[in-house]
Amino acid sequence: MPELPEVEVVRRGLAAHVVDKTVTAVRVHHPRAVRRHEAGPADLTGRLLGTRIVGTGRRGKYMWLTLDDGSALVVHLGMSGQMLLGALPDERHLRIAALLDDGTALSFVDQRTFGGWLLTDMVTVDGSDVPLPVAHLARDPLDPLFDRDSVVEVLRRKHSEIKRQLLDQTVVSGIGNIYADEALWRARVNGARLASALTRRQLAGVLDAAAEVMAEALDQGGTSFDSLYVNVNGESGYFERSLDAYGREGQPCRRCGAVMRREKFMNRSSFYCPKCQPRPRVSRGNPRGAR
Repeated sequence: MPELPEVEVVRRGLAAHVVDKTVTAVRVHHPRAVRRHEAGPADLTGRLLGTRIVGTGRRGKYMWLTLDDGSALVVHLGMSGQMLLGALPDERHLRIAALLDDGTALSFVDQRTFGGWLLTDMVTVDGSDVPLPVAHLARDPLDPLFDRDSVVEVLRRKHSEIKRQLLDQTVVSGIGNIYADEALWRARVNGARLASALTRRQLAGVLDAAAEVMAEALDQGGTSFDSLYVNVNGESGYFERSLDAYGREGQPCRRCGAVMRREKFMNRSSFYCPKCQPRPRVSRGNPRGAR
């Protein structure tokens, strides 16, 4: 699914075009796209009609439109969700269509139908207002209030792989498989290392690398491997060309020249350099390599 940079690109596009606009029409074309809204499609459309969009927000991989009635329209892109403005060249995968008072068409397109919309209340958590379904998520590395040192202390208590912890959205949000591999490569840490076995400096380095690589990806419009991820204007991002680890199996490490490797991890793939990021040693009595 899209990770923090890709979702933030979409949020910024929406912020520039839909804030202060009023919803004048809504139609749900596929009920699965509102399955998270338990009251159903009719309730969602009825509550959206006549509301004014007063802001946008994001935490991790989730974004939302803040409405003038105090609620929030949470948008989950899933694997292939797109929030598009204007006329659609192809409506085969249109799931929800909305019209704003200035004539702008706002469409939710989702080929795989894993994403969707949800209307919910806002709550205050740690001094920030977020939608209720997002309240359990940790802050992400690009959040101005992200406390890196506190996350380091949390990671120090985790007796599991550092990559697994980077993907845990309750520990640190926004990081998915792509940017986890990129951050670990930059920090010269193998994802199979136990978080509890890493020093505070190493853990801080991984988090700093995650923030750095996601900021760079954001500047380039995110990472697009196919047409499923696009911004609100239907354009793809270009950070794929700058990836140092993800997807580079069999290619030379950009840092040392060793051949990059791929391994299975949590029904995904991990890409790393065997020289720059050596795997943890496995002892006979400790198969996971813990100290």
